[in-house]
Amino acid sequence: MIFDHLVVGAKSLAEAQAHIEDALGLPMQPGGQHSVFHTHNTLMGLEDGLYLEAIAPDPSADVPKRARWYNLDRFIGPARLSNWACAVDDLDADLRDMPEGCGAPVEVTRGALNWHMAVSAQGTTPFDNLFPALLQWPAGIVHPATRLNPTGARLKRFTLRHPEADALKAQLARHLADDRVDVEFGAIEMQAVFDTPHGERTL
Repeated sequence: MIFDHLVVGAKSLAEAQAHIEDALGLPMQPGGQHSVFHTHNTLMGLEDGLYLEAIAPDPSADVPKRARWYNLDRFIGPARLSNWACAVDDLDADLRDMPEGCGAPVEVTRGALNWHMAVSAQGTTPFDNLFPALLQWPAGIVHPATRLNPTGARLKRFTLRHPEADALKAQLARHLADDRVDVEFGAIEMQAVFDTPHGERTL
C-alpha cells in the first residue's frame, strides 16, 4: 500500500478547514459532497503526490443509511488530524491480508470522481482509527493530488502513538514502506509535521 492522504475531521467543515489553514498558513481548495456517507470536504495539495483533506458531515444531506466513514458520527472535541488513507492496487485481495476491522469495499463518488474505499460497519479502522483507511483508485485515473494547486508544503514526519504500538508497527511494516511514518508507544494520537514556505508546521 502507498500513503495517499491525511484527514482532518471535525463536527463542521468550517472547523476542519480552519484548523488546517491556521496550522499551515496555507489555503484549502473546494472539494465536494460524497455519496453514501453524506459528507463534504475541502482539499490541500502537498508535495510528493499527497494531499490533505478536511471533512465533516454534510448538513445539507440526509442522514446516511450506514455509519459515516472516518468515525465522523461519533466525532467529539475540536477539529484534529483524525485519520489517514493508503491506496492499494487490488482492494478485495489486499483486504484478506489486513487486520480485522478494515471493512469491506464501498463505491464512493464526489462529483465526476469515483473510487472504492474499505469501510467497516462502524465507520472505524483498526487500532482506534490509527490504521489507515484503504482505498483503490480506478485504473487510469488522474490522482486528485495532481489536480490541486501546488502549495510547497511537504510532509516531513507522521507519528502514530498507541498503547499497542508494537502490534501496530508490525502490521504496518507488513504492508507499508515509508520512512515518514513512525509508530510510538503512548496515548492514542497522530501528529504530522510539514515543511512549508513559512517554515516547519505541525498538525
